[in-house]
Amino acid sequence: SEPEGVYKAPGRVNLIGEHTDYNDGYVLPTPIDRYLEVSMKKRSDNKLNLYALDFSEQQQANLDKLSLNKDHLWVNYVLGVAQALKRRGYKLKGVDICITGDVPIGVGLSSSAALETATVRGFKDLFGLELDPVEAAYVGRECENDFLGLHSGIMDQFVSSLGEYGKALFIDCRSNEHSLHRLRDDVRVVIVNSTMDRSVAASEYNIRHAQCMEAVKLIKEKYPEVTALRDVSEEMLIDQWQNLPELIARRARHVVTEDKRVLESKALLDKGDMDSFGELMYDSHDSLRHDYQVSSKHLDILVDSTMDLDGVLGARLTGAGFGGCTVNLVYSDFVDEFTETITERYFKRTAKRCEVYVA
Repeated sequence: SEPEGVYKAPGRVNLIGEHTDYNDGYVLPTPIDRYLEVSMKKRSDNKLNLYALDFSEQQQANLDKLSLNKDHLWVNYVLGVAQALKRRGYKLKGVDICITGDVPIGVGLSSSAALETATVRGFKDLFGLELDPVEAAYVGRECENDFLGLHSGIMDQFVSSLGEYGKALFIDCRSNEHSLHRLRDDVRVVIVNSTMDRSVAASEYNIRHAQCMEAVKLIKEKYPEVTALRDVSEEMLIDQWQNLPELIARRARHVVTEDKRVLESKALLDKGDMDSFGELMYDSHDSLRHDYQVSSKHLDILVDSTMDLDGVLGARLTGAGFGGCTVNLVYSDFVDEFTETITERYFKRTAKRCEVYVA
């Protein structure tokens, strides 16, 4: 039967600001031209009838007793959103939902946040919920934090909800202050998928989160005003370096310097200085590789393979790491040659085929 509405939301790629969002820091993502789409129709009962077109899988749930579905993980993004909306006091009824999309899944392009945002948009429209885009983003995050148990920050849902294609969205993850910054027309954002599994990312992500909290706890002893790594300056970190276990100090150094890079990047975008922006992307990758240790052999190969290409301004891993994708800043007229070169070089060194998407 015909749906009452079709709702979509984009995936995203983070240009710079990795592992900063759950430290109250700054991020600079941009939406990509790939979407998750949900078709929805109201029911008269409290059942959620869910169909994932791309998996040919059907599942049912009940709004009155929502619980984690361990066998079909895609279902939980819808259930978690429903739970978060109910907790906020919104009145919902059952719906038939059909999900499809072309955001690659499980590679760090936030297909999950796209699904959450599209689902929120559907519930909002069907049931007349008074919900602005910022609250919609927080509903998505609550789904991940409380329903799925992931300590993720707000970035992915924010850019899916508020982003505009062709612009970077600067987000202050503490104050929710955000601003759009146009990307130069002669430069394209190109994503390269290593096609390497990143299933370890979720557990390692939570470990990094705990290490950052540990750094805050120790630095706070001397600087009580610190509530998150976002509050720590480079001078404070140097002052406290000897008091921190080496690993914890290095984790903190990544976040502190990455926040600084995001603020610099925002200013560079406004000046149109994409060369310097690209240099900061390479710096970010080095920090993620050595201090935060979330890169992998295959991601390093992809980034290193761009170093001698004049048509590439910058490259770095994007997303949680351990696999997944790199993000590359490439001159528009070099995109075809870049795609050919990176595919060939990656195959030569790994015997694996990468996938290239122009954002």
